[in-house]
Amino acid sequence: MKIVIQRVSEASVTIEREQVASIKSGLLILLGITDDDGNEDIKWLTNKAVNLRVFGDENNVMNKSIRDVDGDIIVVSQFTLHALTKKGNRPSYIKAAKPDIAIPLYESFVKQLEMDLGKPVQTGQFGADMKVSLLNDGPVTIIIDSKNKG
Repeated sequence: MKIVIQRVSEASVTIEREQVASIKSGLLILLGITDDDGNEDIKWLTNKAVNLRVFGDENNVMNKSIRDVDGDIIVVSQFTLHALTKKGNRPSYIKAAKPDIAIPLYESFVKQLEMDLGKPVQTGQFGADMKVSLLNDGPVTIIIDSKNKG
């Protein structure tokens, strides 16, 4: 399981010209799932996400977490995070989990994130053609792969 965390001043998700999620200061998390991901990956990544110190303190040093600043989160499923690009110019998505595996894990990730954060998390819609808009703050963008936790 892989996430891309972006610290944002604002972010939103639009599907078929209808805005389905919108936040001000917080995190936009792109989530990619593979067939061999499970609950351990979810718990480890959500814990990392809510405790990651990427927000400025009173000295403008990145020393505060999303919890500390009472920020909001949007989670967007993104199978392309697991693109294989070694051969040719067309990415292969064979490592990305199919919907029957990915959807329950995506939903579990969001629920666990809400429990860890202590408040609701907004989302895109799994499998939809989404338009994601963001104002990256910093910019701060961090990639975390649960397979690299060891």
